[in-house]
Formats: sequence, C-alpha cells, structure tokens
Amino acid sequence: MAKNKTTKTEVDVFDFIESYVDNDQKKADSYKLIELMSEWSGFKPRMWGPTIIGFGRYHYKYASGHEGNAPLLGFSPRKAQFSLYIYSKTEKSDALLEDLGKFKMGKACIYFKKLTDINIPVVEQLSMETIAYLNEHHECACRQ
Repeated sequence: MAKNKTTKTEVDVFDFIESYVDNDQKKADSYKLIELMSEWSGFKPRMWGPTIIGFGRYHYKYASGHEGNAPLLGFSPRKAQFSLYIYSKTEKSDALLEDLGKFKMGKACIYFKKLTDINIPVVEQLSMETIAYLNEHHECACRQ
C-alpha cells in the first residue's frame, strides 16, 4: 500500500509562510485564514506535508483498505492560487458554493486567488458543514 504524502509534520507554520509565500497580499491572506480556521475548528495550525496548513485531524478508511489521517480543515498558499480544503460533498455544501464568490472547484478542493474574491461567511459555513460531516462519518478529533 502506498504511503500517504500528506502527513502532519513538525515544520513551523509561520516559518513556512515567511519562507514559501513571496507575495505580501498572499501572506496577509494566509495569516487571516489561520486566524479564522483556528477559531472555526478550535485547533491550532499544523503543517501537513510540505505545503498544507491544517487544523485538527480525522481518520479515514476506504473500502479498498487504504486509510490515513487528514486535517479537518486546511489550505495551501500555492504559487498560482490558494487551495482550500474545506469541502464535503453534501447538499448544503453544494448550495453554499453558489454564494462563495470567484473560485474554481477541483474534485474536493476550492481554488481562489485572494480572500477578497470569496465570501468569508460562506467559507465559515462550508467549514462548519465539513466538520459536521467528518464528525458523523469518520473517526474525528472534533469529538472532544
């Protein structure tokens, strides 16, 4: 079975932002996302893999037998755009996307250029819906 690439590391989140993010606006947006996601999740930021800032964790196990841990919420300030990991495939999440703003959707990832492109209250609602979904369907650190 392949080893998971996205595992929690001991890299300091703030050192990562200062060394990896080369745009002042993206740095400011990253710090704001850290503030918001910490508040919404109740967890401090941790690095997952080389570029994902995650909050909390849950354990998943697929029918194939593949299993691992992943952050409840997360984002990555990638060079071209941000990647948000706050989406669960629920009717409520799909409806919320209609009011999210200017973004592109991957399979389970939301891409946007800057925070002013998206609606923060909708990001909060998507985050809370995802935490509820993960809590219901997975072994989750959110059950404290």
